[in-house]
Amino acid sequence: MSRLLSADFAKLWKNIFFRLCMIGMFLFGIYMKVMDYVSSTQYGFTASLSSMLTIYIFVLVFMIPAFVSLFVGTEYSDGTIRNKLIIGHTRLSIYLSNLITGVAAALIFTAAYLIAGLAVGIPLCGVTGVNYRELVTLLLLSIVTMTATVSLSTLVGMLCQNRAVTAVANILAILFLLVMSIYISARLNEPEYYQSVTALADDGTITEIAEEKNPSYLRGTERKVYEFLDEFIPTSQAVSITRGSVNDYSAVARMAGYSAGIIIVSTAVGIFVFRKKDLK
Repeated sequence: MSRLLSADFAKLWKNIFFRLCMIGMFLFGIYMKVMDYVSSTQYGFTASLSSMLTIYIFVLVFMIPAFVSLFVGTEYSDGTIRNKLIIGHTRLSIYLSNLITGVAAALIFTAAYLIAGLAVGIPLCGVTGVNYRELVTLLLLSIVTMTATVSLSTLVGMLCQNRAVTAVANILAILFLLVMSIYISARLNEPEYYQSVTALADDGTITEIAEEKNPSYLRGTERKVYEFLDEFIPTSQAVSITRGSVNDYSAVARMAGYSAGIIIVSTAVGIFVFRKKDLK
């Protein structure tokens, strides 16, 4: 296993797409903090160091599937997986090695963004007024969410031998989940009541306003299902982390638990199927 990881990390550092992603996240971190400071100066409020510091997760949920698809796909296109099997590596160790390498790449992308953001943000914004407990909570949750995304992407990548098909499948899947997340969030944010004008005076002024139930407001079991999906889907978690605030630590714990479940189930399924897969 250690030899596999050593070889995969060596290949990772030589991967051009990996380097571009790392540089891109570093520059993105600088850009977001500079723009945040410029906006705060323009509109007269004090920029916080933690502001915009967790937005990287929203970018990574799209970057990770693309990177994992290309990285794992190269293993098939170059015949690397078959060579690993020939020299005696087990399918379990090959699968886990690719998964660990993908997680490591995601952590490196995160570190690149945070290093850049902090390097620029500390001189511009200072370190006062930062809720460190909240910030650390969001960072830890983002790591679990990223790992879940890597696990799902690795599942698809290891079971599909066509690199192009893998990339398209992973990217379309994450786009579908994003659209679903936006729809779920919109439904959950529907107001329970809305105001309606029931009477107008002759001069056009409102004389009576009534509150009416919003028929689009989710209630009962249906609302609970939507709330579960909002916490369960990785892209929904990414949206919550991007907002940069923690209002309910129990919800954070549930989201981390759901992501851990996704990691365990997707990895178990991937290993089981990969062990039986006929490698051409």
